[in-house]
Amino acid sequence: MLHVAVVGSGPSGAYTAQGLVQQDPLVRVDVLDRLPCPYGLVRYGVAPDHEKIKSLQNNLRTVLEHERIRFLGGVLVGGGGVPPARLRELYHAVVYCVGAATDRHLGIPGEDLPGSWSATEFVSWYSAHPDSVEQGFLHDARAAVVIGVGNVAVDVTRMLAREVAELSPTDMPQAALTALAAGKVTEIHMVGRRGPSQARFTTKELRELGTLPDTDVVVDEGELALDPAYVDPSGLPAPQRRNVEVLRGWAATPPSGAARRIRLRFFLRPVEVLADGGRVGAVRFERTLPDGQGGVTGSGRFEDIEAQLVLRSVGYRGVPLEGLPFDARTGTVPHRAGRVLREGEVSPGEYVAGWIKRGPTGVIGTNRPCAKETVASLLQDAPGLAAREVPDDALAALRADGVRPVEWPGWLAIERAEAALGASLGRGVVKLPDWQSLMDAAHDTVPQRP
Repeated sequence: MLHVAVVGSGPSGAYTAQGLVQQDPLVRVDVLDRLPCPYGLVRYGVAPDHEKIKSLQNNLRTVLEHERIRFLGGVLVGGGGVPPARLRELYHAVVYCVGAATDRHLGIPGEDLPGSWSATEFVSWYSAHPDSVEQGFLHDARAAVVIGVGNVAVDVTRMLAREVAELSPTDMPQAALTALAAGKVTEIHMVGRRGPSQARFTTKELRELGTLPDTDVVVDEGELALDPAYVDPSGLPAPQRRNVEVLRGWAATPPSGAARRIRLRFFLRPVEVLADGGRVGAVRFERTLPDGQGGVTGSGRFEDIEAQLVLRSVGYRGVPLEGLPFDARTGTVPHRAGRVLREGEVSPGEYVAGWIKRGPTGVIGTNRPCAKETVASLLQDAPGLAAREVPDDALAALRADGVRPVEWPGWLAIERAEAALGASLGRGVVKLPDWQSLMDAAHDTVPQRP
């Protein structure tokens, strides 16, 4: 029997575990996660109003309920938790699927002013990530600037413009729902430094902005026309061409005078976040122009956009995991077909999958082929890996080390507690928002009688 630890229970971790048990009947997998809840960014990164995407949790659930897969939540690996070297003593192989944990920074003056946040911090708050704390995101905010034109930027823009009646049926935590209900943001600028043909959002996400009640989407035809591919989109790939078509439609539609307005801006590069009374008051942008090679160049002309809230959505970056090699340039662990490399040589029994392997690119489905490659490498190495002696049950050894994991019954108890919380609020399932409530629920593992 080959004993494998998969660190991370998001899509890449679940697909890795699934591939291992499907392809080899003599593999047992422990899926370890720092959080007491499984599913990674499907639980804590997908917007609460995207029920279809969130339903992928059902597929991941089926994987984690496999008889040869065991979920061990609340287990920190590295950083003062279980050292990677200890995992290598307990398992024949370890696969790290830990994602990309930090945001990229703009590197401009004023970026850290009160009222300026990473989009991930905002998403974590309305998704009830237990590390998130109430930061007063909407404090006296009338206008918001979202920097970035990817799907995360579209998500946070949409959340700012959504009506509470639409969010109440979701699993959004009650405190975030209450804060958004009391919010006074009516003007939202979503800004990209390049043109519409190079935006990273998908057409489906983009179109959703046009379906929001009592909300105008405003696009400046003259600004869009700076992009030659906007003027003639025939040579664009189909996804970008569809984006341009949507933007053309909005540019041709006059505002209706709705209560809220979303302005999509392009060819503006942030150069400074400006203060007003010690908080964010505006963002200064430089007008950019296409350089003919896919990039942009500065024009020397500037524009200030008023905002009391700034959300920066310019990408993610992996962080080093104690005990593992790390390439600071790419934000990934060096590897060869998923095999971890130490000083250029394969490190037996250590593997990576997901964003920490390839960088923060792709969509949820991209993790399948990524995991498949790593699984193929691991199973090819399996005969040599299985020759090393490891404990029959790593969990007993982890407990002896003082680790107290949340097992699957604990997660089911959390689910029951969230259903009960929602019922008490007259809503559906409502997420528990903090470590204490999650751990209290996890240890109440006796099923409640109806």
